[in-house]
Amino acid sequence: MAQNKNALIRYKTIDKCLQNKYREWTLDDLIEACSDALYEYEGRDINVSKRSVQLDIQMMRSDKLGYNAPIVVYNKKYYKYEDENYSITNIPLTENDMNVLSETVEMLKQFKDFSLFSELGGIIQRLEDKVYTEKTHQASIIHLDKNENLKGLEHLDVLYQAILKELCLTISYQSFKAQEPSDLDFHPYILKEFNNRWFIVGRKKKSDPIMTLALDRISAIEYNLDVPYQKADFDGDKYYENTIGVTVLNDEQLKEVHLKLDAKNAPYVITKPFHHTQKIVEELEDGSVVISVKVHLNFEFDRLILGFGESIEVLKPGRLRRRIKKKLERAYEQYGGGGDGGK
Repeated sequence: MAQNKNALIRYKTIDKCLQNKYREWTLDDLIEACSDALYEYEGRDINVSKRSVQLDIQMMRSDKLGYNAPIVVYNKKYYKYEDENYSITNIPLTENDMNVLSETVEMLKQFKDFSLFSELGGIIQRLEDKVYTEKTHQASIIHLDKNENLKGLEHLDVLYQAILKELCLTISYQSFKAQEPSDLDFHPYILKEFNNRWFIVGRKKKSDPIMTLALDRISAIEYNLDVPYQKADFDGDKYYENTIGVTVLNDEQLKEVHLKLDAKNAPYVITKPFHHTQKIVEELEDGSVVISVKVHLNFEFDRLILGFGESIEVLKPGRLRRRIKKKLERAYEQYGGGGDGGK
């Protein structure tokens, strides 16, 4: 990696030298300029050999890096660009470059409301202008799942800044069960996204348990500078390591679950595991499989199982099997117990 970086520094240095048409550049001059540039970047003397610079010129002349630099030698001694307006920084973008940039711009724009990316705003705009001046507009090839009308997204940046600057917040929050919002002092630790919905994770006090608040249930946020931020040694990856979704339960709810999937859905779950603990327990002759996961038996896990309908069966633990069975029975009853309620 260091060698590649040094080579790029040399390419840029040679390019800068050859753009200066008011000076004649010998090979020794270019070697000296490259040595000076590397010293400036690295803070130490680096021996740039004559062969290194000769190979650099050869590489710049070739199409291996897309440069095709028109470097010529005149008077059998001096180097220059045959095209005085050429620079390796002005090489035209290929069609593949344009496609990659188009998709990169689209992905970066998803984070336009984060101040984390605010300094990228101008860069993204310039990239977008560059892309569309050299290429006709076309529909994005990569489509990201998003819901721009989701409530609470306007709070993302305030919460991000509070975490970054370690500030306590006063949040007006109304759970689905509450009749009206109530205020609470909150020390935020991480932002979490699940199923296209955002959450803030933190505590009311350092001695309190971790809380997860949905952003779409927040009605107002203010920085509370009167309350010192209570920093905690919180590791989000470790906290959620046994959880599908955002509802982290106690160890009593952490169970090894065996699930049987039919032949049609087995490949889908094998290639896209439910959880990092997923293992194949048994492969059956009809193509179905039995898998195991060790997770918290939370609401989100129930929803995941129910989403597979008749294609999945909970084998164990019995408590989860009975719970899923009851939910399916209630769903069955809503459709008239099998009768055709529609026409």
